[in-house]
Amino acid sequence: MNDKNKFMPELDVSKLLGDMKMPSVPDVQAVMAAYKRNLDALSEANRVALEGAQAVARRHMEIMQSTMAGLTENLKELSTTASPTGRAAKQTELLKKAYENAVANTRELGDLIQKSNAEAIAKLNTRFSEAMSEMKALLDK
Repeated sequence: MNDKNKFMPELDVSKLLGDMKMPSVPDVQAVMAAYKRNLDALSEANRVALEGAQAVARRHMEIMQSTMAGLTENLKELSTTASPTGRAAKQTELLKKAYENAVANTRELGDLIQKSNAEAIAKLNTRFSEAMSEMKALLDK
């Protein structure tokens, strides 16, 4: 009897190792290409998000300029109204208009932000799905 295998004499280590499926070495080129595509997708998503933020900032500045011009015009209108009743009615009208504009502008900016975020997330989701398919294909080899 073999002294090396006194503990479990029926165990054939070479057969056991021969039956084991060892994972194959991944295709390094494919892994690197996938990694590059991941970075490209992340860069593209960041670019879309940055462009969206810039569009929001531009639109916000336009809204502020328009609001300031409107305020100047409203003050001129108020100064020409002589009667207290007329002035109060004009102030009420201007406040209502200012509120409606603020709500519309806030909604518009929110929509711009949401659209930009959705585009960036869509790019990342697409790449994630592709990466999962690529990983599955690599593991199936």
